[in-house]
Amino acid sequence: MTDRTARPSVLLVDDVPANIRVLAEYLRDGHDIHVATRGEDALELAARLLPDIILLDVVMPGLDGYEVCRRLKAGPATREIPVIFVTARFAPEDEAFGLSLGAVDYLAKPVSPAVVRARVKNHLELRAARVTLARQNAALTEAAKLREDVDHIMRHDLKAPLTGIIGLPPLILDEGGLSENQALFLRLIEENGLKMLSMINLSLDLFKMERGAYVLRPEPVDMAQMARRLFTELAPASAHRQVACALTLAGEPDDGAAPCLIAGERLLLYTMLANTLKNALEASPARATVTVDLQPGDPAVLTVANRGAVPADIRQRFFKKFATSGKAGGTGLGAYSARLIAETHGGCARMETSDATDTTTVILVLPQPDSVPSAA
Repeated sequence: MTDRTARPSVLLVDDVPANIRVLAEYLRDGHDIHVATRGEDALELAARLLPDIILLDVVMPGLDGYEVCRRLKAGPATREIPVIFVTARFAPEDEAFGLSLGAVDYLAKPVSPAVVRARVKNHLELRAARVTLARQNAALTEAAKLREDVDHIMRHDLKAPLTGIIGLPPLILDEGGLSENQALFLRLIEENGLKMLSMINLSLDLFKMERGAYVLRPEPVDMAQMARRLFTELAPASAHRQVACALTLAGEPDDGAAPCLIAGERLLLYTMLANTLKNALEASPARATVTVDLQPGDPAVLTVANRGAVPADIRQRFFKKFATSGKAGGTGLGAYSARLIAETHGGCARMETSDATDTTTVILVLPQPDSVPSAA
């Protein structure tokens, strides 16, 4: 095939030179013209030049046009080249036979200049689109293979040594005889190792969710207890940003003890709520309050509301992968993973924001299964 940036190349095949001259005159503007007057020569030229399209007569001495087309379509290098028959044989059965051989079109002589140019243009554009699609499919296949390779590396080549690293600090701490700073550093190594292992496990789970291959294992989860735990974990960040966190259960203030059981996979629900809450804290202005509301039922509904409207350029892609407003340390995966986890549970995620009220609310809807195993 010729370079896509060059003029399209056309191979004209006809045993009558006058017919070739007519077609060449029709197509000379914008095309590189090559000609053959015998079927054997046409096959040789097609294999060597790989033209973008071939206009082929049927009745020729030696190899006729039908046989030339058959051989072109049998050749790995030439089978994708569009072939248009241009012939005086135009009975319906002739046309049907030519198209059955793989030709893309069948024109009767004498041909109209406008029709020839239009058909050639259309089939060149179709071929260009097919080539582009094939390249994109190849790129997607390669990307999928790369992700499989990364998946394997993360599962086997990273997790095993990381697990060993995480296991060492407790053993050293048990030996004693360490200074306060040494003990602190070891705990930091263990804590950050556990965070990294959690990120690896979550990324593998997200990969499976994207492929629809994740097997959900729901159980009753006390989301009220989980939210309170998250408030404690995020207290330093909240204090630093001067943002408060509040929990309500079906709109009523939390008494600090009431449960709110929702069926789902514990680690995934934790990640979903944690990411949504962190995003809300980071987006809130100082002295504001982020409110988490939990509503059990079928479906269960989790909402996280904060002051501050989502920037206009982010709203349409809020839940898209790598969408971020540019905040420091942002990965653009928090809202995306929350949506993916909600959808893996059979639910959905949506966002409502308003410049008028300067508020944003993320709503996570989780349908509840008919039955789930009891919590361990």
